[in-house]
Amino acid sequence: MCLAEFPCVQPVEAQRCDGALLKVGPGEARCVKPGAGEAFKDCPNCPEMVVVPAGSFTMGASASEEVATEREDQVLVSLASPFAVGRFAVTKGEFAAFVAATAHNTDGPCYDLSTLETKGRTDRDWRSAGFLQNDRHPVVCVNWNDAKAYVGWLAASTGKSYRLLTETEREYVTRAGSTTAFWWGATISTDQANYNGNVTYAGGPKGVRRKMTVPVDSFAPNHWGLYNVHGNVWDWTEDCWNATNAGNPGDGTPRLTGDCSLRVLRGASWNNYPQTLRSARREKEPVNVRASRTGFRVARTLP
Repeated sequence: MCLAEFPCVQPVEAQRCDGALLKVGPGEARCVKPGAGEAFKDCPNCPEMVVVPAGSFTMGASASEEVATEREDQVLVSLASPFAVGRFAVTKGEFAAFVAATAHNTDGPCYDLSTLETKGRTDRDWRSAGFLQNDRHPVVCVNWNDAKAYVGWLAASTGKSYRLLTETEREYVTRAGSTTAFWWGATISTDQANYNGNVTYAGGPKGVRRKMTVPVDSFAPNHWGLYNVHGNVWDWTEDCWNATNAGNPGDGTPRLTGDCSLRVLRGASWNNYPQTLRSARREKEPVNVRASRTGFRVARTLP
């Protein structure tokens, strides 16, 4: 039986589990303890996933956080069930497998934030974002529709319920039980995340300004095993834009009312100031915009 030791693989009919029971093959299942950071994959080119526990948290910024805004007002949220989330942002290599399998069209300009240009460039895309990347860097220059197409392909290919995270889930998995501005504490350095280190926050030190992404497994993971939940790339979420957290359903589901031509971004990126990386920070972008600072992370609903 699978009661205390994680992981284990046994016939489904013989298995009991205190955690999440994941089917990994015909007649087999894997028992994963939520919050333990144990990774699994549903296919060779699928993202690595971890299971996070059910729980409650206060969404939004506390009054003690520097530069907190009205759009980060606090609401109580309760998530009733564990779910799986990408250990990393979707990588360039993983996105390449999707494009090769589907011939998904990513034509269109991408805003290259490594330069001072203010218009999208047609010579920039997810293959060539304007700085050096390999297959272990997060994919960028993808819009919300590209991200939705990817999770749709992943769900169809695996038979699993892959999707984008909701805005609430993204803050929940970033915090991983923390209540401070960042999962590790109240301040930040460029030894902990990828951002514009020329600017400081809450008494923290200055650092480097890399002007590009770093590999998805850079820096330490948070308490639930997720990497780069602060900085590196913004993540698209499922939610339509609303000016504040007021009216959030409070159960982890997405807000599908409001301005749905705009979708919520979370996490911040390599070119942002440190205050933008706070767990509570909310941002928006039109669904068709591609930029060299924007990628996404996937979720999977568990049966």
